[in-house]
Amino acid sequence: MLQWALLFLLIALVAAVFGFGGIAASFATIGKILFFVFLVLFIVSLISGAVRRPPA
Repeated sequence: MLQWALLFLLIALVAAVFGFGGIAASFATIGKILFFVFLVLFIVSLISGAVRRPPA
Protein backbone atom coordinates (compact mmCIF):
# COMPACT_ATOMS: atom_id res chain seq x y z
CA MET A 1 0.00 0.00 0.00
CA LEU A 2 2.89 2.34 0.69
CA GLN A 3 4.08 1.70 -2.86
CA TRP A 4 0.72 2.89 -4.20
CA ALA A 5 0.92 6.07 -2.10
CA LEU A 6 4.42 6.77 -3.40
CA LEU A 7 3.30 6.09 -6.98
CA PHE A 8 0.45 8.59 -6.70
CA LEU A 9 2.85 11.11 -5.16
CA LEU A 10 5.22 10.68 -8.09
CA ILE A 11 2.39 11.06 -10.62
CA ALA A 12 1.19 14.19 -8.80
CA LEU A 13 4.68 15.70 -8.92
CA VAL A 14 5.05 14.98 -12.63
CA ALA A 15 1.60 16.43 -13.35
CA ALA A 16 2.44 19.53 -11.31
CA VAL A 17 5.68 20.06 -13.24
CA PHE A 18 3.79 19.97 -16.53
CA GLY A 19 1.14 22.38 -15.26
CA PHE A 20 -1.83 20.08 -14.77
CA GLY A 21 -2.98 21.57 -11.45
CA GLY A 22 -6.31 19.81 -11.06
CA ILE A 23 -4.93 16.39 -11.88
CA ALA A 24 -1.93 16.95 -9.61
CA ALA A 25 -4.21 17.90 -6.72
CA SER A 26 -6.35 14.80 -7.28
CA PHE A 27 -3.38 12.45 -7.31
CA ALA A 28 -1.86 14.16 -4.27
CA THR A 29 -5.12 13.71 -2.36
CA ILE A 30 -5.30 10.03 -3.30
CA GLY A 31 -1.68 9.59 -2.26
CA LYS A 32 -2.32 11.22 1.12
CA ILE A 33 -5.36 9.03 1.77
CA LEU A 34 -3.45 5.86 0.87
CA PHE A 35 -0.53 6.90 3.07
CA PHE A 36 -2.75 7.38 6.11
CA VAL A 37 -4.57 4.10 5.45
CA PHE A 38 -1.17 2.39 5.28
CA LEU A 39 -0.10 4.08 8.52
CA VAL A 40 -3.24 2.97 10.39
CA LEU A 41 -2.90 -0.62 9.13
CA PHE A 42 0.77 -0.64 10.14
CA ILE A 43 -0.03 0.53 13.68
CA VAL A 44 -2.84 -2.02 14.01
CA SER A 45 -0.52 -4.82 12.90
CA LEU A 46 2.14 -3.70 15.40
CA ILE A 47 -0.39 -3.69 18.25
CA SER A 48 -1.89 -7.04 17.28
CA GLY A 49 1.57 -8.58 17.00
CA ALA A 50 2.53 -7.28 20.45
CA VAL A 51 -0.68 -8.63 21.98
CA ARG A 52 -0.35 -12.11 20.46
CA ARG A 53 3.31 -12.59 21.32
CA PRO A 54 3.85 -14.24 24.72
CA PRO A 55 6.25 -12.44 27.05
CA ALA A 56 9.83 -13.68 26.90
